[in-house]
Amino acid sequence: MLELIKVSNKKTAKAWLEFGSEIYKNLPSFVPYVKQDIAKVFNPAKNKAFEAGKAIRWIIRKDNVISGRIACFIENKYSKGMEQPTGGVGFFESINNKEVAFKLLDAAKEWLASHGVEAMDGIVNFGEKNMFWGTLIENFTDQNTYGMNHHPEYYKTFLEEYGFQIYYKQLVYYRDMHIPMQEIFHRKRNSIDPEKNYLVSNCRGKSLEKIGDDFLTVYNNAWGGHHGFSPMKRAQAQRTMKALKPIMDRDILIFAYDGEKPIGFHINIPELNDIFKYINGNLNLIGKLKFLYHKWKKTPSTMVGIVFGVDRDYHGKGIEAALIMFAVENIVPQGRYNQTVMTWIGDFNPKMIKVCENSEATVYRTLATYRYLFDREKEFKRAPNAN
Repeated sequence: MLELIKVSNKKTAKAWLEFGSEIYKNLPSFVPYVKQDIAKVFNPAKNKAFEAGKAIRWIIRKDNVISGRIACFIENKYSKGMEQPTGGVGFFESINNKEVAFKLLDAAKEWLASHGVEAMDGIVNFGEKNMFWGTLIENFTDQNTYGMNHHPEYYKTFLEEYGFQIYYKQLVYYRDMHIPMQEIFHRKRNSIDPEKNYLVSNCRGKSLEKIGDDFLTVYNNAWGGHHGFSPMKRAQAQRTMKALKPIMDRDILIFAYDGEKPIGFHINIPELNDIFKYINGNLNLIGKLKFLYHKWKKTPSTMVGIVFGVDRDYHGKGIEAALIMFAVENIVPQGRYNQTVMTWIGDFNPKMIKVCENSEATVYRTLATYRYLFDREKEFKRAPNAN
């Protein structure tokens, strides 16, 4: 017997948040998500997505045993530019039982349809795409990167059997930092017009406020308003930098400038899951002490590129190569980081894919943003390529 229970109080919220350990106990590579990170997603005081959206969560019992969970959400700005109002399903976890999985997905579909939604994307986040976005579809054995979803292989099967189709793939690249950079990057960097007042630097000595303002400028000129990326406001950029402060390494935060104007960035952080694997998903007092110890010890040897972008007006001018060559020439000699992982790149972005391929980075993990159209007769279309 299946029983669907809406999260409506502290008891059900706790049960929803804590479900999943049984799912992943046989996946030794899995580093548990930090519970506090997920809890913040559903806290209206901490997640600005609630200003223009709403969310609901359920747990499901099978024979009186909690066997799965799901969340679904609507955020009005997410559907901007799409052919139909589109909601999301996320934080989906289920035992390997098709009946349980489909019951959860049915509940999400019915709730979204009742709010005028005509499609749902999954498995995605209620908020920005840099965390908890996408369904893992390739490489189920390597350690997950902080903030990236990690799933059993049967989740992919369940979604596809339900009727979801891949809207776009999310390619995660890996590169050994000691491999020499291809000549093309040297050539493109050296081809930059010497008359131009371009400069690339790290953020050593820069204030958090300055870093946030520069990040805001590049983000909005690179993506704001395109491919589901909403324009960012200053308060959000400053919050982002404040959140990064505890783990920030200014030596691996790289910006490009045209005079005083920021025109590109290569934002990296240490691989936090090299630390969080010691705290078992709980950043409580003991977890924080362990975190501080491993931060002091400089445990992470992997650098994660969380975002790389260039102002659309500066594409093709060698700025991408200049950012990459700065990292090679200034980070590698420090000897702290041996490899880099690049946060996912959509297959709708052939320019960035080419940059990764030219740097001899390889795809080592693939996620997908799936879409389910409620009108099963409507033509399904993949995400259009970036300009």
